[in-house]
Amino acid sequence: MDGVANVFAGLFGSNTVLNGLLGGLFIAGLNLLGASLVFVWRDPSERALNGALGFAAGVMLAAAFTSLIIPGIETYSNGNPVPVLVGVTLGVLLLDRSDLLVPHAHYLLSGSRRADAANPSEDLPIDDEKLAGVVLFILAITLHNMPEGLTVGVGFGSGDLGTAIPLMLAIGIQNVPEGLAVSVAAINAGLDRRTYAVFAGIRSGVVEIPLALIGAYAVTTVEALLPYAMGFAAGAMLFVISDEIVPETHTGGYERIATLGTMAGVIVMLYLDISLG
Repeated sequence: MDGVANVFAGLFGSNTVLNGLLGGLFIAGLNLLGASLVFVWRDPSERALNGALGFAAGVMLAAAFTSLIIPGIETYSNGNPVPVLVGVTLGVLLLDRSDLLVPHAHYLLSGSRRADAANPSEDLPIDDEKLAGVVLFILAITLHNMPEGLTVGVGFGSGDLGTAIPLMLAIGIQNVPEGLAVSVAAINAGLDRRTYAVFAGIRSGVVEIPLALIGAYAVTTVEALLPYAMGFAAGAMLFVISDEIVPETHTGGYERIATLGTMAGVIVMLYLDISLG
């Protein structure tokens, strides 16, 4: 890892906030890449999408523990688990309360609503149903990407490139199948292919890049926040995995493919963490 960290530091310096910004740009770029794959892979099967989403869930699952929870406790809390666990709880509570108003992104776009999903006509003071759907779509995507941008920012804000670089690579890799899956769902819902690909790039820039910057700046300015922030990012990611990605990939009859994808994602993330960190 020393060689990778030295090359990165030599290219971009050691400013943690700047590095957090670069990390946000990297994961947003891969999100746009995934969303743009619909230009060349015009009709991926549900089987392939479930496997890809399962892979993304596996990467996020492993990263939550190896790059956030465990280092947060062992390195930044001196073995005290309380700050990290408080952060995990706050991350879960934020995503849970947000879901009361904003439906899950994949369910919203596919037209298949869960019983606990928000209802535009009841939960938002908007008369036009189509406009309400667009507003809910933007909010859902924003909430879904919040943990990812924050996670990368917190990783670089810690100043530990051994943790931050594998975390950035992992989040970036899982953003590719995620971006593709949401693009396909949007197209199936009737949105224009080219328009949505452009919109996906914009919303990635609007959401993930500033959150990465905020995460890096916050933990750099107030160092005591670091274990809480790491726990918060981990809790939010774990909530997205359990409450959105896993249910979405277990409704179309391809549960085994999704599970194998999850295992592959865990393996990839563990390899990145060990080989680079």
